[in-house]
Amino acid sequence: MSNLSVLNPMPQHVLIIGGGIGGLCLAQGLKQAGISVAVYERDRTPTAREQGYRIHIDPTGSQALHSCLPPALWDAFVFTAGDPGDGFGFLDEKLRKLVLVEDEIVKGEANDPAGGHHAVSRLTLRQILLAGLDDVIHFDKEFSRYEQLSNGRVTAVFTDGTTANGDLLVGVDGANSRVRRQYLPKAERVDTGAVGIGGKLELNDLSRAWLPNRITNGMNVILGPKHFLFTAIFNRRRKPEEALKLLGDKVRAAGLDPDQLFRSLENKDYILWAFITRRDDHTIEAANGQGKALQKLVGQLIEGWHPDLRKMIVETSTDTIQAFEFKTSVPIKPWESTNVTLLGDAIHSMTPAGGIGANTALRDASLLCRKLIGVKQGEHSLVQAIHSYEALMLEYGFAAVKDSMRNTKQALAGRLARITGKGFLRLCGALPPLRRAVFNDRWSDQAREQVGQ
Repeated sequence: MSNLSVLNPMPQHVLIIGGGIGGLCLAQGLKQAGISVAVYERDRTPTAREQGYRIHIDPTGSQALHSCLPPALWDAFVFTAGDPGDGFGFLDEKLRKLVLVEDEIVKGEANDPAGGHHAVSRLTLRQILLAGLDDVIHFDKEFSRYEQLSNGRVTAVFTDGTTANGDLLVGVDGANSRVRRQYLPKAERVDTGAVGIGGKLELNDLSRAWLPNRITNGMNVILGPKHFLFTAIFNRRRKPEEALKLLGDKVRAAGLDPDQLFRSLENKDYILWAFITRRDDHTIEAANGQGKALQKLVGQLIEGWHPDLRKMIVETSTDTIQAFEFKTSVPIKPWESTNVTLLGDAIHSMTPAGGIGANTALRDASLLCRKLIGVKQGEHSLVQAIHSYEALMLEYGFAAVKDSMRNTKQALAGRLARITGKGFLRLCGALPPLRRAVFNDRWSDQAREQVGQ
């Protein structure tokens, strides 16, 4: 390890590069713990990110948020979130049930929201995470590079010519991280050969009348002969006026305007759908990222599927439809720890398949926060804390990368593999002991292990 462990025994000031979910969660936790922190975000304003899909927060992410947020903001998270629905369905392209995994398997036995599942608006979550950070977050700060100083400190340099000095620099600047490129130039991200197209169908009286019950009641994977479609519901647990009444003045005191949580169109209830196909289909590039062209393309690729699934695509506002690439990080060997480290997509970016990425970033934030609190309390030096954080983070982070890649490969499975997979799912549907054995091992046990670590 570096001699920084001697030169800098405790973190006096932490620089966070990137104001996404992971960076803001870390900042909230450090501020609560009385550790000096500053966040530098390249967006010009807090409202620069006006679009985004629903996020599924699993027990791992819930526990992380609960540990880092002050109580009033945790309540705001719970009261503005939605229920993910009942169970997890696997259906064929005609909406015939292959297997329905029961709630007790998907969600486990946790009744406490801190160990539960939540469907959240990305924008609402960001508003909550920004609350109370006005004095520590700096917008319109595009990171350029860092310099590690001989006195054990580190300087962040921004493209506007300004600098910031701290004892620790945390790169939370996303999959294309500039911090990672400087710190770990050999760390790679590769194209998986998959591409996704996603959209949001607004839930209202008309759409609820014709949408199939299974689509409006939970998360689902629809397995067609060649393609894969995922659906999930964002249906808030509480009406805005009820949530506003429950939140009250406590969240205002925490720096959050509760009225703003319900002003955005993002907060309308909706069905999220995500279609996954191979990138080698040249028509993806031909669509050029245009919502209307992408909508037409998905409609063509699911021709012959159940009419309600095709209608779901056709009725979706093209303003919400976009394509997204599927790239993934390549596992990297441990490195010598210093006063620079990485968090979330900046080190272990993964495909969206399985919805693991955001929860893993939140887990990173909670873990790093705990390690830095230990430094403050004199339990270990700064670099010892970073080394311990990185050892754990690399293990579970790249395990999550592997899981998401497995899900991606399953989404792209060929016709024979798809037929075999459907047969196995039908068998799970017919045999409850097999279903519990397969899915308990994959979901509930894994979630309990992550929350407890």
